[in-house]
Parts: sequence; structure tokens; C-alpha cells
Amino acid sequence: MKGSLDAGQKAGDEKLSTLMNNVNAVRAVSSAVEGTLGPKGLDTMLVDENGDVIITNDGVTILEKMEVKHPAARMLIHIATAQQEKVGDGTTTATILASALIQEGAAQVQRGVPVAQVIAGIRKGVQFSLTRLQELASPIHDLEDSYLKRVAYIAAREYEDISDLVMRGCKLAGYDQLVAENWRLSDLVHPYPGEENEVFEGVLLSRMPISKQMPSTLTAPLILILEDGLAPEEIDEEALGTETGFQRFLDYKETFKYNLQKIAEAGVTLIVCQRTCDPFAEEFCADKGITVLHRVSKEELNRLAGHVGAKSIKRTGLNKSISELIDVLGRAAFMHADDRTNRVRIEKGQGKPTATILVGASTAEVVGERGRIAKDAASSVQAAVRGGIVAGGGCIELAVSRELEQWRANLQGLEGYGVEAVVAALQKPIHQMIVNAGFNPLEKVEEVRSAQIAATTPSMGLDFSTGSVQDLFEKGIVDPVLVKYYALKAAGEVAESILRIHTVIRMKPHADSEE
Repeated sequence: MKGSLDAGQKAGDEKLSTLMNNVNAVRAVSSAVEGTLGPKGLDTMLVDENGDVIITNDGVTILEKMEVKHPAARMLIHIATAQQEKVGDGTTTATILASALIQEGAAQVQRGVPVAQVIAGIRKGVQFSLTRLQELASPIHDLEDSYLKRVAYIAAREYEDISDLVMRGCKLAGYDQLVAENWRLSDLVHPYPGEENEVFEGVLLSRMPISKQMPSTLTAPLILILEDGLAPEEIDEEALGTETGFQRFLDYKETFKYNLQKIAEAGVTLIVCQRTCDPFAEEFCADKGITVLHRVSKEELNRLAGHVGAKSIKRTGLNKSISELIDVLGRAAFMHADDRTNRVRIEKGQGKPTATILVGASTAEVVGERGRIAKDAASSVQAAVRGGIVAGGGCIELAVSRELEQWRANLQGLEGYGVEAVVAALQKPIHQMIVNAGFNPLEKVEEVRSAQIAATTPSMGLDFSTGSVQDLFEKGIVDPVLVKYYALKAAGEVAESILRIHTVIRMKPHADSEE
């Protein structure tokens, strides 16, 4: 009997050892970004083996660039990447929330609460909190809303020039684009060293005309977009070795020459294609005054097609009649190829409105960080339009944690301990921002909590410059609710995954890596 008890004790110790090892790894990753949170957060310097330096305040950049080997720690980094892809901002908050949930959940397990009960409680607590966050959101009805500019200003870390650029780009793109699925305002941000800040209505392509003999400037271009190469249809080498195949090859070349003639007769002055351009087509277009850009990325091609109102076609689409070809063309007011920057600007297309936000600085290091800031601000503005806003500064999370604490009192069973882990985790963002601002977190969190209860409003929070408690919503300290929503949702998911791990086993090498 004693032997079986000892074996059970040993197994339990091993499970706790694995859990605490994962907790420590997660805590180490979280500590790398905690100091950047909030208006008083500082920057982090990343240095690689060659001595190259990145100085940034951006959580996802820090996490993706830092060297991490521990599997649980890498899971935490994946949460930042997922948050970035989903809403484009809030990666530091997501990381800190996940770390806090894991640490608090592990503490309950150490007390003897079964892992399954802790996880069930975390799941319920997170769901309650997500619902409350959505209920507390104030909608943004139009792009002239004064709070929207505040969102841009705060997300831009109080760089007024960057927030102004983002707001101008936002208004050029329009409300309908901002709420469209799979469309990202942050994709319009282009950081370039040595450039001046600028916003223009149009698209920037990172390719130049394939020949110096082609026009570098076009007024009112007619634009043909090919999701293909500007070349004859291909035929495989085996077929080419037969008489029938060779004849087909000659037919393809003749058809292609005829199609090029139709392109010129349709009035096309700019061709943008995803793949390469045939040498014969290059010479033909240069002679006809048609500018060709080739090897343009799919993303840029789609953005251009939408803006100029073109219908992208494959090379087989060139077999259309001239009138049919004219129907798929796009139109714009202006095209200019800049030899200095090796980029092409196409402005004021006749399709969907869009904008290009150029963010400049003197050096590559500085412009890189300014670009990251601008993308965060653009993502926050779009999230605010889509999902509304709440008071910032961590005060909403604190208010939700108070409500969750009251709700937990009515919950029976051990799941309540998991809910307590969510209550504690929700207080972590404001706690960390207070620490970064140089105040006593125990004192200030209690002041904010008391003010929220007395004023019966969740928007009472801390002014991190003065240390005084104020209504942050009235003061214009606001955040997009979607950033907080997805940060907490992702944090709950990764916390659940890590808390479930009871042992770590090294896999055998993959077959393709064996000698």
C-alpha cells in the first residue's frame, strides 16, 4: 500500500513540476514586454548576433524577435502573433493577460484544485468578461467622431503627426472599407527612410516599369490587370518535341501577337501583371507607349484592381474581343514612376476609395519603429469603428473583474477557483501600467476601485501623469473594445492549453531529417 501511495505522490509531483516549469517559462516571456505597457512604458532594445539593433515598444516585435526555445513560451508568443493578425494591436495586453491567467490557474492547482475544474472556471470567467466588455462598448457612428481621433492619438503613443496621418488615411478609405471583412487599414501604411510624411488617395506599387523606354508618367491611364504573365500560353517540353505540339506552340505565339495588337487598339496605356513579361511583349509595349509592371504581388494587384475598378483576368482572357477587353480595364487620374524610390504611384482610381499612408524618418531604425506605431494606430482606429470603444488605462478590465467577483459568489463548486484566476488576471494590466508609471500599485488600484464603486461608473481610472483618479472616458482616454476582447479571448485559450499539459516528451526526428 505504501509503495502505491509513494508512486501516486511521485506522479503528482512530476505533473506539478511540468506545470511550474511551463509557468516559469511563460513568466519569463511576459516579463520581457511588461515594461512597455501603458503611456509610461519604455522601449526594449533587441540585438542580434551581428550587432544589428531594433529599438521598439511594440510587443509583437519584441516577442517575435527574441530568442525563445521553451515550447510553452513559444505558445505564448503565438498568442501575440494571433492577436496581431486578428486586430493588429493589443499584443502586449494579450501576453500579460495570458501569463497572469496561467500563473493564477497554476496557483489554484498547487492548492489542490483539480486542473479540469480550474480550466472550467477560467472558461466561464472569460466568457462572462467577454460578454460584459461588449455590453460596455460605446459605438463609433462616423469617422468625424472626436473619440476616434483620441483612439488614433493614444495608439500612436501620442505622436500627433502619426495619428493625423492615420486619420487622414482613414477618412480617404471611407467607413464602408473600414467595416469590410478581410480589409485592413494597417496595410495602407508604408514606412520609408528619407521620405516625408504624406497621405494620398491611391495605391503605391513596389515595382518599376520593366523598360526605360516606357513612359514613367501617365495621365488618365487605362489599366489592364493580369493575374498571370504577359506571355503566350505555355506548352510543356515533351509536347513541344512533337509536330502537333510545335504547331500548337506557333499558334500560341501568333494568337499572342494578335492579342497584343488588341490591347493597343483598346487604348491600354498601363499593364500590371503578377508574373513575368515576355521579351517580345516588352518590345511591343515600349514601341506603343504602353507601360508594363510585372512580378507585382497578389496583394498589391488586388488592392490596385479594387481602387481603379478593373477586373483581373488570366492571359486566356486576352482572347476576348476589344469591346470585352475595354470592359475589364481600370481607370485612374494619374500614374508616376519614381526613380529615386523605385515605386509607382497610381492615384485617384475610379473604383473603391483607398489611401496610401507614407511614414517617413531620417534613418531605417527610426522609420521602422514609426511604421510599427502607425500600423498599431491604424489597427486601433479600424477596431474602434468595427466594435466601439471603452475607457482605457486598464480601468474597464478592473471594473469587469469586480463584477466577475460578485458573480463568482453565486457559483457553486470548485470551478469558482478558476473564476478567481480570471478575476486576478483582469487586474494585471492596470497593475502593470501603475508600476510602469512609478506609483504604488496596491494603493492606486484600491483608489480606482473605490472611485468606480462611489461613482457607479466603470470609466473611473488613473491619470498616469498625475496619479489622480478621473473619469477617463470623459477625458478622452479610450481604447477599442475589440482589442481587449480578442486579447482576453486568446489569453483564455492559451492558458487552457498550457494548464492541460502534464508532461513534455521529445519527439523523434522526422523521417526527412534523418540521414
